[in-house]
Amino acid sequence: MAKINVNGQVREFTAEPDTPLLWVLREQLELTGTKYGCGVAQCGACTVHVDGVPTRSCQRPANSVSPREKVVTIEGLSKNGSHPVQKAWVKMDVPQCGYCQSGMIMAAAALLKNRPNPTDADIDAAMTNICRCGTYGRVRAAIKAAAATGSKQAKLDIQHTDGSVA
Repeated sequence: MAKINVNGQVREFTAEPDTPLLWVLREQLELTGTKYGCGVAQCGACTVHVDGVPTRSCQRPANSVSPREKVVTIEGLSKNGSHPVQKAWVKMDVPQCGYCQSGMIMAAAALLKNRPNPTDADIDAAMTNICRCGTYGRVRAAIKAAAATGSKQAKLDIQHTDGSVA
């Protein structure tokens, strides 16, 4: 049995060597917030963090993630939707159908951790996720709203559900 550190917990799974991380997360670990969109790493619905780096989980083999690497899914971003990006998403009414939003939120959280005060160009470069509903203007507004709270106040570090911070 292989082991993986997800949302601050070491979990075990069994999968073929080429099984994408996405399917291990969804089917074996029952973390269904990460979505399948395109399967070719283009849409970003499957975005998770691996050691703080936004990663398209549909193309990352689960066996390539070492137990020392920390995987964070949307479920691990905060216990109750209290992460500043999640709050900004609600405040700015970003989701329309909502399917892409967990991946968008994960990409935005990584952006703000690395660039607490992003420019429009920074946002454009980081937010390569596809939203079929076209809520890109609200995505930008939410990122700016989260950034405006200030990175220290906003606690933009990734807070695992077990309380540890990445």
